[in-house]
Amino acid sequence: MSTPTIELDPVVLEKVLPPYRVILHNDDVNTMDHVVRALQRSVPSLTREEATAIMLEAHHHGRAVVIECPKEAAEHYRARLESFGLTATIEPAGRDG
Repeated sequence: MSTPTIELDPVVLEKVLPPYRVILHNDDVNTMDHVVRALQRSVPSLTREEATAIMLEAHHHGRAVVIECPKEAAEHYRARLESFGLTATIEPAGRDG
C-alpha cells in the first residue's frame, strides 16, 4: 500500500497560517561572534554564512529578517534569540516578501 500524496494550496495555506518575519535588531552590547552563534543555535536551519549575513545586515542597517514562518514558530524563534540576550521582534510578512 502506498502513502497518499497531499498537495497544499499555497494561497489556502497562507490564509490558515499567515507568514511572520522574525526581525533581529542591532545592538552595541553583543559581539558579532556571539550574534552569529546565537542565530545558529536559535534557528538550526541557518548556515554559518547565512547567520553571518543576517548579523551584518542588522549591524549595518539596524535590523535584519532572520526567517519567515508561521506566527507560532516566529514567536519561538524570537524567544530563543532573546534568551541569548539579543533584541528580536516579529511582524506580519505581507505579500511583498
